[in-house]
Amino acid sequence: MERSSSAVMAGLQPNSLICPFASSRNGCTLFLPIPNSFSSAAGQSRHCLPPLSLKLQKQTAFTPYHVNQTDSPFKLFSVSSHTLSNETIQLADIDWDNLGFGFCPTDYMYVMKCGRDGNFSKGELQRFGNIELSPSSGVLNYGQGLFEGLKAYRKQDGNILLFRPEENAMRMQVGAERMCMPSPSVEQFVEAVKATVLANKRWIPPSGKGSLYIRPLLMGSGAVLGLAPAPEYTFLIYVSPVGNYFKEGIAPINLVVEHELHRATPGGTGGVKTIGNYAAVLKAQSAAKAKGYSDVLYLDCVHKRYLEEVSSCNIFVVKGNVISTPVIKGTILPGITRKSIIDVAQSQGFQVEERLVTVEELLDADEVFCTGTAVVVSPVGSITYLGKRVSYGEGGFGAVSQQLYSVLTQLQMGLIADKMNWTLELS
Repeated sequence: MERSSSAVMAGLQPNSLICPFASSRNGCTLFLPIPNSFSSAAGQSRHCLPPLSLKLQKQTAFTPYHVNQTDSPFKLFSVSSHTLSNETIQLADIDWDNLGFGFCPTDYMYVMKCGRDGNFSKGELQRFGNIELSPSSGVLNYGQGLFEGLKAYRKQDGNILLFRPEENAMRMQVGAERMCMPSPSVEQFVEAVKATVLANKRWIPPSGKGSLYIRPLLMGSGAVLGLAPAPEYTFLIYVSPVGNYFKEGIAPINLVVEHELHRATPGGTGGVKTIGNYAAVLKAQSAAKAKGYSDVLYLDCVHKRYLEEVSSCNIFVVKGNVISTPVIKGTILPGITRKSIIDVAQSQGFQVEERLVTVEELLDADEVFCTGTAVVVSPVGSITYLGKRVSYGEGGFGAVSQQLYSVLTQLQMGLIADKMNWTLELS
């Protein structure tokens, strides 16, 4: 488990580019203005950026720095092996108890470019804001883009945990190969995530109040007219504090099985996290929500009988001591939470089967739940298929999903020992 730490300060122009990012071998100094107010690109006040108020104190080892902090309103954080004495963690003054899953602009984003040579340059942290793209960019004209999603959690001692960031890096590489794009190395990806999280650490909710959602993007930003790979690519990371994904919170969700529209086809891009996969589900999802459902569960497009996934998460079916989930076969996204839940379930004594799962098995299940970065583990309260509604449980977590949710979230938040070696600790 690796530790990166925060250090001291210096004066910068608030809108300037900051710190070309260096590798962990060389270290990187991040200059972080901490403003009392900030305006969005649209010129309106950002409702989630009032003056800072909540402070957490922690005692750590001291390393001297020759900086006059009284001359500047800024602080400096350094990705290094050193920490500060009596460090004060100042959190953004927002209502952490009522944090939903909505976008809240934070302080910094990370940007890294790749040209025709296929090599990504050193990235840099920039003030969060709009980006400039050519109208002829590959991402706008041909959908040449990928995204990832992962989270950072604040431990009770104030340190920060990332959950399996190298898995996101490797999944982006697989997706980039499918979409004919270059991709950052695993080291570049993870170091960029660490830098972005530390730069926005005041937006990480207090322990137990939520998480910092991290959104890496990879896009064809270069101009191209004919159908072809873009000549330039941009890797960008932004973050936002979030609470529960579904408005029900951790209460059971109600799904409807879609039997006409399909999320993915064999040989397509359903198995990678490309941007077009998500626009394709909006029609069915919007119709379902208008009827009071939480989301849509998709079937395979060939037999229209086998489960695939929900719009943005994987699905699991419980029968006795056996947990079944659709096998990854090119049309289903290999979720990192899915992968983690399988390992956790096996460690808890459950038999896990990755195979074709029929809709009939779904309707006869003891328990059903979904998994994903955003939802973590979400119990399913009911499934509606061809007008028939089947309910599960007594209106709360089923015993199995509750057990798996508890183990995984405690691990993610550092409340139990990480025997899986899945978390990466920052301080």
